[in-house]
Amino acid sequence: MVQHAPTGGRCFVVPTYNEAPNVVRLLARLTGLYPDPDTGFLIVDDESPDGTGRLVREFAVSDGRVRLLEGPRRGLGPACVRGMVHALDAGGADTIVLMDADGSHDPVDAERLLARLGAGGPADGADVAIGSRYVPGAAIDPRSRLGRRRLHRWGNRLARWAAGLRGVHDCTSGFQAIRADALRAAKVEEVRSRGHAFRVELLHRLVHAGARVVEEPIRFHGRERGRTKLGAGSILEFSCRIWQLGLAGHRTVIRYGLVGLAGAVVNLALFQALLTLGLHKFLASPIATELSIVSNFLLNDYWTFAHRNVAGSRRLRGLRYNFVALATLALSYATFVGLSLLFPRASPVLLQACGIAPAALLNYFTNSRWTFRETRRKTPAEPPFPA
Repeated sequence: MVQHAPTGGRCFVVPTYNEAPNVVRLLARLTGLYPDPDTGFLIVDDESPDGTGRLVREFAVSDGRVRLLEGPRRGLGPACVRGMVHALDAGGADTIVLMDADGSHDPVDAERLLARLGAGGPADGADVAIGSRYVPGAAIDPRSRLGRRRLHRWGNRLARWAAGLRGVHDCTSGFQAIRADALRAAKVEEVRSRGHAFRVELLHRLVHAGARVVEEPIRFHGRERGRTKLGAGSILEFSCRIWQLGLAGHRTVIRYGLVGLAGAVVNLALFQALLTLGLHKFLASPIATELSIVSNFLLNDYWTFAHRNVAGSRRLRGLRYNFVALATLALSYATFVGLSLLFPRASPVLLQACGIAPAALLNYFTNSRWTFRETRRKTPAEPPFPA
């Protein structure tokens, strides 16, 4: 059954599967804590066989702000995406609050998350507010199983490192308040993770879309009723997916490296050709390097950084790239000359290759952050996460 969410305002999106022991209690607390008419509550149920959907429909009779969105069971990720897209498109919500139905998230804490976005309280310019278990002031219910607490903590650490989200203390939290415009910029409808990796993928997309993320300490409660959905399959998918996200996050570096390797081949081939033509090695070296710089710029501009909304014209980028190239050329040439003086009998081609290497790192970082600097939707503070 699909019902339309309330128009505008904020919408709590709660995914459920076999949460009959918890869903009515949760809805009673949510509707009691947030009585304003511009707040909606969308339960996204994957056709639970235990009657979760029926209980939601019965509760909705007494409070028209409660809606049910049902669909086939495909996992946590597709359920959350389905709910958020429905709340944004059909309901026109300007703020989404994601939370679990198992009682691990206290609905009263949502008020503080919303306040960090400026929705009903003092704003600090955030696009995403995470209910965090791992920042000062947070606590985890000691009654929850020790093995589960360790699994959550180590999974979070792995995700932070592998997916490049080191500035976030809790990147696997299922309790978040998010601005609608940030979700649209992140293209939430394209999230593909099915299990708990969904949370990491969503955050990864938000960050790379320029969202400013803050964390608010919460007390995390262990599940008291019902069964957990975290199984071996979910853990396996989580592990595989975050490595995929990490590689995707380093795609630009990989492409730049491939261009650099191609440039090195061009450089060395031209250098050898110029030597064959009779040019002195001290003259052939800068000529070969300059020509390889031109080919590298074109490849990087049309391929490596093609996905970026890069500031400035191509002509300006070319001038910047050549300025950086001159600096790296000087370093590369100085290395080549120095090694040639130290090892006069060594192969000139080998020494030229050694001259290329020390300038490569400086070349990438300078060009990535200056020549091909991206113009974002908004410019967050660097680093993009508060300490």
